[in-house]
Amino acid sequence: MLKQTRLGNSGRQVTAIGLGAMPLSLTDRPNEHDAICVIRAFIEHGGNFIDTANVYCRDDREVGHNERLINKALKDLHDKHRIIIATKGGLRRPRGGWEVDANPHWLRLSCEQSLKDLGQDSIFLYQLHAPDPEVPLTDSVGELSRLRQEGKIRHVGLSNVTVEEIETAMNVVPITSVQNRCNILQRKPFTNGVVEFCHQNEISFIAHSPVGGHFDHGKLASNRILNRLGNAHQATSYQVALAWLLACGDHILPIPGASKITSITSSMNAMNIELAKNELEVLNRL
Repeated sequence: MLKQTRLGNSGRQVTAIGLGAMPLSLTDRPNEHDAICVIRAFIEHGGNFIDTANVYCRDDREVGHNERLINKALKDLHDKHRIIIATKGGLRRPRGGWEVDANPHWLRLSCEQSLKDLGQDSIFLYQLHAPDPEVPLTDSVGELSRLRQEGKIRHVGLSNVTVEEIETAMNVVPITSVQNRCNILQRKPFTNGVVEFCHQNEISFIAHSPVGGHFDHGKLASNRILNRLGNAHQATSYQVALAWLLACGDHILPIPGASKITSITSSMNAMNIELAKNELEVLNRL
């Protein structure tokens, strides 16, 4: 049986490694058929947590592309009720750029469109994509609280936040998850206290870009220590990096991106790697 982890205060268990669906919808994305095959491969391997966002697309002319893709991939699956979809609102994609907009009105419009694009009556986990310096965080999170009260979302998450921002949001609505960039070579959520704060408050920490993301995956692939330990476990450096994150806490949920089925297989197999104490000590010093 695949490793499971509790998703914050939601009462649900999810596989210890989720799927970051963003690469399936950006500029260098696969064709729709292949993208759907990637999502279904994740599910066939036992995965049940998929992370998306309305702005995972090429530009603002196709907002919702990733959500609609996931909706198509889940169509006709007899056990799709076990799949948890976590999406986000609070950004825009003008001309392919990334622009923060956590205005309550835009968040409501985004959430209601995501419900349609996902084909759902209620979104299990809806995350604020990023705090907006032009909008008080309490206003943004307050709108998510109202959407929760209306039943349009069931649980609220945050992304790209500090401990102070999490505390501010918790005074408005219960927080189920926090998603920040984190991997073995980029440990800011460990050093700034976010990972530990989430642990103390029963909040899932969702690690995006856990194997480096689009820009830094090459650094992990070429790291001498990761490769040495990978050889010892008949694994890749990416799998070792994922295994390290899993060993750092039961509340940590890595969501590696994938645009190929081979990437799904590799990521899911990382759950089978048991790093020894001395190996963890070496990796902690990396």
